[in-house]
Amino acid sequence: MAFDGSSIIVMAISCVFLVNLTSSLVLAKGPCQFPAIFNFGDSNSDTGGLSAAFGQAPPPNGMSYFGHPAGRYCDGRLVIDFLAESLGLAYLSAFLDSLGTNFTHGANFATAGSTIRPQNTTLHQSGFSPISLNVQFYEFHDFHVRSQIVRKRGGVYETILPKEEDFSSALYTFDIGQNDLTSGYFLNMSVDEVKAYVPDDIYDVGGRYFWLHNTGPVGCLPYVMERIPVLAGQIDRYGCASPFNEVAQFFNQGLKKTVQQLRKDLPHAAITYVDVYSVKYSLISQGRNHGFNQPLRTCCGHGGKYNYNKNLGCGGKVHKQGKDVLVAAPCQDPSTHVNWDGVHFTEAANRYIFERIVDGSFSDPPRPLNMACYRN
Repeated sequence: MAFDGSSIIVMAISCVFLVNLTSSLVLAKGPCQFPAIFNFGDSNSDTGGLSAAFGQAPPPNGMSYFGHPAGRYCDGRLVIDFLAESLGLAYLSAFLDSLGTNFTHGANFATAGSTIRPQNTTLHQSGFSPISLNVQFYEFHDFHVRSQIVRKRGGVYETILPKEEDFSSALYTFDIGQNDLTSGYFLNMSVDEVKAYVPDDIYDVGGRYFWLHNTGPVGCLPYVMERIPVLAGQIDRYGCASPFNEVAQFFNQGLKKTVQQLRKDLPHAAITYVDVYSVKYSLISQGRNHGFNQPLRTCCGHGGKYNYNKNLGCGGKVHKQGKDVLVAAPCQDPSTHVNWDGVHFTEAANRYIFERIVDGSFSDPPRPLNMACYRN
């Protein structure tokens, strides 16, 4: 069943309530004080959603920072973790995780494998999560309502759930779209479905501050280059598959135009569009200048040109002589690699990306993260 993104947008805009203008204006031009982050996305920002639903991301994920698997498909922290750190907030707990979670400073609705457009296959069949963006929105709305009902019980609930006013003062972050491109569905994605990426229905419940990442150069990811062969003439000077990067750029152009229109439609919202595509591509093309000696080769994997095998992922073992033998082991120093497991970036690469987007250099408008509550 196709997801009609336009129907959600129309319903959301039609029921947007009028708020007192002074409540959405920041009176002093000091740094924004975001009490919480609510994140939506895929594995680029999943801090434990898919792991809670379908089993933990196995070792050696988490090895470089946490020392153990931490729900992230990475050797350590993600860009969303660095964003939270920079705002003085705790790492986001996954909405789907019921153990040890604390939602005082927000919640993470992202799950690895998620898409904008709902998939008509199972996770086992395709590798794509059933928790598409519209489902994440449903989860958020449920969380918004029920968290306040539960919080009123007092006691410990007041210490692990956000305040009602935090929802209108929070930063809403988005990083999704990569899986739509690689799934092949993007080729038939409508304009309305591109619009479904943009959070106008969250605006309806008071959200005002939005930080949106465009999608990265998927043609530079080993799992794409290994699984979907292209002609030699379609490989660019840095070793990336141009056709897939062109599709990503086309998606990003559509997203940026949609954001421009939404700024008119949602006059009280501050929407920051962040060009992570350019940052990631520069990281790969100029990685050796920044200590990344292996910009394309996977750190944790096994075999092939890129140390990637779709049938034997990071941490994969084979059974030999009655024993399980680790074959897809991590590299000795993940900080010298851009790519962690053929699909996701290393913590070092994520830090590099964060450090270049946090000051607004790749944002439209060009404002830093801590000023993302301003509309102008």
